[in-house]
Amino acid sequence: MNLVVDNTVDVNGNEKNDIGMVVIRGNSVVMIEALEPVNKTHFSQSEQQPYFWAASSTTLVSSSIGSSGTKIYFSWNSGILVHFRAMDGILLEDGFPADRLFNQGYSYTYDDVIFLPHYIDFPTDSVNLRTKLTKNIDLYIPCVSSPMDTVTESSMAVSMAALGGIGIIHYNNLPFEQAALIRSAKSRRIPFISDPIFKSPSDSIDSIDEFASSPCVFVTESGNSKSKLVGVVAKSDWESLTEKEAPVSEYMLGSPFSAPSNYTFDQAAAFLAAKKLDYVPLVSELEGEVVDLFTTADVQRVCGYPKLGVPSLGPDGKFMVGAAVGTREQDKERLEHLVKAGANVVVLDSSQGNSIYQIEMIKYVKRTYPELDVIGGNVVTAYQAQNLIQAGADALRVGMGSGSICTTQEVCAVGRGQATAVYKVSSIAEQSGVPVIADGGIANSGHIVKALVLGASTVMMGSFLAGSNEAPGTYEYQDGHRIKKYRGMGSLEAMTKGSDARYLGDTSKLKVAQGVVGAVADKGSVLKLIPYTMQAVKQGLQDLGAPSVESAHNLLKTRVLRLEVRTGAAQVEGGVHDLVSYKKKSF
Repeated sequence: MNLVVDNTVDVNGNEKNDIGMVVIRGNSVVMIEALEPVNKTHFSQSEQQPYFWAASSTTLVSSSIGSSGTKIYFSWNSGILVHFRAMDGILLEDGFPADRLFNQGYSYTYDDVIFLPHYIDFPTDSVNLRTKLTKNIDLYIPCVSSPMDTVTESSMAVSMAALGGIGIIHYNNLPFEQAALIRSAKSRRIPFISDPIFKSPSDSIDSIDEFASSPCVFVTESGNSKSKLVGVVAKSDWESLTEKEAPVSEYMLGSPFSAPSNYTFDQAAAFLAAKKLDYVPLVSELEGEVVDLFTTADVQRVCGYPKLGVPSLGPDGKFMVGAAVGTREQDKERLEHLVKAGANVVVLDSSQGNSIYQIEMIKYVKRTYPELDVIGGNVVTAYQAQNLIQAGADALRVGMGSGSICTTQEVCAVGRGQATAVYKVSSIAEQSGVPVIADGGIANSGHIVKALVLGASTVMMGSFLAGSNEAPGTYEYQDGHRIKKYRGMGSLEAMTKGSDARYLGDTSKLKVAQGVVGAVADKGSVLKLIPYTMQAVKQGLQDLGAPSVESAHNLLKTRVLRLEVRTGAAQVEGGVHDLVSYKKKSF
């Protein structure tokens, strides 16, 4: 709409002499004062005093000077004001637009930058986190678990899908093993995986330790989950035996009640309550194998967590699960196993994605499996991104050397600060409608907010999820702290197992580590961690005036949202400081 502004009349036709002021540069109106919400904003212009306020996305139509002062005609495009003031001709700005901040030759991390708050006109609960993983896959929360062998296997993939995100199963294993992990995750509809013990009828139970992870032992024809269930041994029954070395066939109970493996959590809980059972095996209706064990303890535990959101389900009604794959010739055979196992999306897992190997692999995947979405990466520059987009990538994974266990920038002298990388790649990918996954550098909910606002549609998390109940590995104790191992896929330990292909290495040559092996603290269950984290993300987006991830992108693109670079002292001030001691508990 065209507005008329002069020194006596505001946009509503009311006489206002001191409400605000306008200044023009060339053919653009660059400064306007806004004292109230947009629909009640008043403007005025003074020829005498150069005290100006600014707005974005306004274009001058014409101006004229008469006896009553200067009249300025301009078009109002964005409808949202950004507040600035110039005093005595010197422009005093509140922050910088992203395109200006990230074009100064500096490589910024998430901690280097801070967003300035905007206008709130909606409650936190109305913030919608639904987003795009790829061109064709939607998620209800912007969370992806990293394809690392200490982060994502079946249990993590199940929990992430149950929460509305997705897990990407690593490929530091044999093709049939990775396919089995995918099948295991997709065969479930409850948000966790138990670890039941199996025996054949002729086996004996040697120790009470065999009941450590389960209240019972299942007896099947072959002694594993992939055969018919014939009986069950309860812990209390075994403890009452006088001859504990006896074969389980002599004292097991007959085949117990079972429930279909595709039962949801609520259905399985209702089944237990109706039958007045303490546990029930979940059995595949097709193969008849025991998929999982569901207990009343599970019901009590999960009911203590925040309510589950909308799960990520594929067209087949099963949990969506992703899988990583390499770019070598033999990975084409692996890819076939993954597709047959039901993988919903594949991630081409490479530390430097702009290679002929990945470009050819993207083309192969799109040619051979046109319905399968493929995520390319990793990239950190617009040039890298453009090559993979042109090859046909459905999404891009952004990050190089930013992970807590990654030493690529130190060892190879290449990479980029993650905030800069996400902004630069997102800017070019957005033009082609290709979503971006911010991979690496996520240590807290604030980093997630920054990644999303800077252009990412989702964030991929490694160390943030490592150490959780659902992460692979067993807990250990170190200096009184409960920990789990967490290693980079570029560490020598992981590369020896096979991940060197990710770094374009040759197994016959010397291996150079681009990662380390470490440990992370126990984080509990992701079924609790992620919901609380997402609530914090919602509050962050609310402070920025963005009711959705898409709106956050638009506010940044239209230069409404502003950023500043934080000094070292500002970063210290922004954290906990000046205390003798404290205990940090996020939820």
